[in-house]
Amino acid sequence: MATSVPSDERAHAPGPLVGTGGTTFRVWAPDSSAVEVQLHAPDGPRHPLRREESGFFEASLPVAAGTRYAFRLDDGEPLPDLASRFQPDGPSGFSELIDPAAFAWTDARWPGLEPRGQVVYEMHVGTFTRAGTWQAAAAELPALADLGVTVIEMMPVAEFPGRFGWGYDGVLYYAPTRLYGRPDDLRRFVDRAHALGMGVILDVVYNHAGPAANCFRRYTDRYIGAEATEWGDCFNYDGEDSAVVRGFFAGNAVYWLRDFHFDGLRLDATQQIFDRSTPHVVTTIVAAARAAAGARSIWVIAENEPQDSRLLGAPEAGGQGIDALWNDDFHHSAVVAATGAHEAYYSDYRGTAQELVSCATRGFLYQGQRSRWQKQPRGRPAGHVPPHALVAFLQNHDQVANSVDGRRLHALTSPGVMRALTALLLLGPWTPMLFQGQELAASSPFLYFADHSGELADLVATGREEFLGQFPSVRQRLRKGSLHAPHAEETVERSRLDHDERRRHRDTWLLHRDLLTLRRTHEAFRHQQPVEGAVLGPQAFVIRHSAPAGTSPTDGDRLLLVNLQRTPVEIEALAEPLLAPASPGTTWSVIFSTETMRYGGMERPVEIDDAWIVPPECAVVLA
Repeated sequence: MATSVPSDERAHAPGPLVGTGGTTFRVWAPDSSAVEVQLHAPDGPRHPLRREESGFFEASLPVAAGTRYAFRLDDGEPLPDLASRFQPDGPSGFSELIDPAAFAWTDARWPGLEPRGQVVYEMHVGTFTRAGTWQAAAAELPALADLGVTVIEMMPVAEFPGRFGWGYDGVLYYAPTRLYGRPDDLRRFVDRAHALGMGVILDVVYNHAGPAANCFRRYTDRYIGAEATEWGDCFNYDGEDSAVVRGFFAGNAVYWLRDFHFDGLRLDATQQIFDRSTPHVVTTIVAAARAAAGARSIWVIAENEPQDSRLLGAPEAGGQGIDALWNDDFHHSAVVAATGAHEAYYSDYRGTAQELVSCATRGFLYQGQRSRWQKQPRGRPAGHVPPHALVAFLQNHDQVANSVDGRRLHALTSPGVMRALTALLLLGPWTPMLFQGQELAASSPFLYFADHSGELADLVATGREEFLGQFPSVRQRLRKGSLHAPHAEETVERSRLDHDERRRHRDTWLLHRDLLTLRRTHEAFRHQQPVEGAVLGPQAFVIRHSAPAGTSPTDGDRLLLVNLQRTPVEIEALAEPLLAPASPGTTWSVIFSTETMRYGGMERPVEIDDAWIVPPECAVVLA
């Protein structure tokens, strides 16, 4: 029998078990006295489930994959299975039985992902292509492999209501949304990525469930925690019967890795996963995922707004076993450097050369200092954190959309500054992440969209306006009613990528591809060792990458010079040790410049004589 949940987790995991001899249905409804499974349709046959002392109900029936079903609690309305594997008619319709063993995988030799050496690409499947399907997205994977991407970070796909959305309001955690295709289409996407040498990790939302079509409370309030997140009810990870809830989500992590061959997870907003028990539920989830992966290496990253470096520690040392954390500090400082605007949560940053050097050499900028914006200390010491354990980015889904018109960073700064910051991102010691379309200089925005209706749609739109109101520069525009309605179909249509821009904006594509080739083929960049840096001007600096011991002299240290100023930076006195050659009798030479015509530059030369002159808004690599 092909099972949906490992046997050792079965006691606390609901869900159907599809096998050759039939299907076992299992559901947790501890407040109900009777539960029936109804087959096919609302007027279809009903079959009672047997109650267990734990509050689970179970029954085995001679039905096969493809059968549709729902549960009725105490003769109530039919409800979708909370552990449904597919919802062909959306989250409020009947569930469909899926047999994961029916798919023929071709990735038996795929080893998984190691924490070091990755280049991440954040993808929203619904807008990544015009069709918005896994099948259409899979057709673009060869181009991403050619670019140098090694990991697709897929935004959430758990079933959510409506015709479109970001996926962070999912309500059925085991069901890949019908909006992007059938479950096997997702499997084909992952299988194709593996064939091209790329891993795929899934963004999962274990801090809250969406506000619409949410059936958790209809099964039992025991799923719901005592606190509330910024977005709605949290889950009961530490109260009465929390073992069942923890098992549900640990089983969910295992499910995505085992049944869909995902290579890891991105945990959304971990600061909003409330749990006062030991071990923390995140620790439990990560441990379950690693155990299920067996010999295959998986990669788990987390979003944590307070930037708590303790999450990266091993569980036996008090950590949660996370491999990497998003680094918002780098993003915020880089955006201020690019735009000059430091308002709202950007007000803690100045975008100076020293900030960017500190990001490269020390990781997080806030490691316990008081944030003026948040009016409290932020961050934890991170001196022990290796560079590859921090994910840096210039754009992500949240930050691009946190504006009135969803404009991307290249539309907010000069081409030269954008090229220079791209070089910094892709050659920095951290793990770099691109947001879909960044490599194309996409003309399409990325806006916030969620297909709600009625009062909920109004509440979401109002909440969006209130959030953006923290930026003084956009308040006047908000009063004019210029915010794109989240529930308008035009909002999502405007956000779709046009992959023909790979050809039309070929200079940007080549810039990204050439930088990632440098990162992959030069030992000093590839090994992601800690770096040193020095300030050369108000917005000019040098990052020195040291090659590992034993590297040949021709593939030794590399200098990354970045000048974000509008004027050339002239280094008249070379009294900076980081500018010294790697060995006596050698000199530096330029091997890469963002100023070449190949990337849309003006071919302004870099001079390296008694005085070094770096052109304005430029980044160069010296060997």
